[in-house]
Amino acid sequence: MSPFNVAKFGGTSVANAAAMNNCANIVLANPATRLVVLSASSGVTNLLVALAQGELDEGEREAQLGKLADIQQSILQDLGQPSEASAIIHGLLGDIRKMALQATQQTDAELADRLIACGELMSTRLFTELLCQRGVKAQWQDARQLLRTDSRFGKASVDLAASRTLCQQALGPLLGDTLIITQGFIGADGDGRTTTLGRGGSDYSAALLAEALDATAIEIWTDVPGIYTTDPRLVSRARPIPEISFVEAAEMATFGAKVLHPATLQPAVRRDIPVFVGSSKDPAAGGTWIRATTQSSPLFRAVALRRQQVLVTLHSLNMFHAYGFLAEVFGILARHRISVDLITTSEVSVSLTLDHTGSQSNGEPILGDKVLAELGQLCKVKVETNLALVALIGNRMSEAAGVGSRVFDAMREHNIRMICYGASAHNLCFLVQESEAGEIVNRLHQELLD
Repeated sequence: MSPFNVAKFGGTSVANAAAMNNCANIVLANPATRLVVLSASSGVTNLLVALAQGELDEGEREAQLGKLADIQQSILQDLGQPSEASAIIHGLLGDIRKMALQATQQTDAELADRLIACGELMSTRLFTELLCQRGVKAQWQDARQLLRTDSRFGKASVDLAASRTLCQQALGPLLGDTLIITQGFIGADGDGRTTTLGRGGSDYSAALLAEALDATAIEIWTDVPGIYTTDPRLVSRARPIPEISFVEAAEMATFGAKVLHPATLQPAVRRDIPVFVGSSKDPAAGGTWIRATTQSSPLFRAVALRRQQVLVTLHSLNMFHAYGFLAEVFGILARHRISVDLITTSEVSVSLTLDHTGSQSNGEPILGDKVLAELGQLCKVKVETNLALVALIGNRMSEAAGVGSRVFDAMREHNIRMICYGASAHNLCFLVQESEAGEIVNRLHQELLD
């Protein structure tokens, strides 16, 4: 089989016509790239989410709609106002206006997904037009005909077998001589209703499509040249990592490295597809290759940070020498589809942090009143906010002598609220005050990675 790449470009990479031309240059420089997956143009999804929540007054709503139209119109202007693309974009803007008005009368998750999906539908139409103007045989493809999901609007799960069949049928005959342009982040349920995969889901979409079509590589093009040892905005000494293993990258993505969506690597791991992360602004700067195995496996590879964490502590004397309490707790969380991140237990209490404590893509809170009420019937519930999760990522950490003393010596001036260590050989995690998180990441990087 000839090499076949899937390339995904994020919002800043398709923010305007100049950025889209950079993307086109990257795509055309690699003949193996046959499928391109795009996010919405930078800022568009946030505008659509605000409209979907239905809480804006008429003036605010018109202002949001105006900003949306300006972003699209600017790109159309640079493309020479092509008649067909202009008609499609203006039609989508009209749909957005109607749905935004509808949301003010009654909001629901299905409507929100239909509205928010319009960002990707517009960016892909514009990029396809740009490629065609450059003489490329490019074809727009609706991702809702490729990714079959359940009906959990806002954070849908993908039916892998059904999606593979749809992808093979729709795209298999085209990939030899046609460049396919499609959307990240969106799919459709069995009834054809638009669904979304959650914020950041465009990376995941690209990986799912690569898996379904047996691609040989996945390229994630963003605004930074690869994965860094930590967030370079926090630590000026942070440096790019040329090569990292699937398991290390998955830990980094899970614990806050925004360059990669946490679910992205699952399809890549299942099919052993290498993933490249690079900068669309500076493709010559290189990037990071993520593979099953790497030439070096250092004890400490990186430090990740995830802010805005919520710690839930459940206290009940019924836990003492009893069984079934944790099963009841996790039963409640499972019914509300809440994913637990870290957990520690004692005889009469359990503390846990939650994955994605902010909101879903449609703005609904993750930890709602219903969940708290159900837990409250079982035990005392204490919720703490303004916390951050710091994760050291590396290799053989639970096996090497002296890891704890080196880490906690670096943390000696700070209070640690919770520790998780030993479940994985690739991470050591602790919860700290959000106000101290940046300083802690700097200190750990300085003492363990510099």
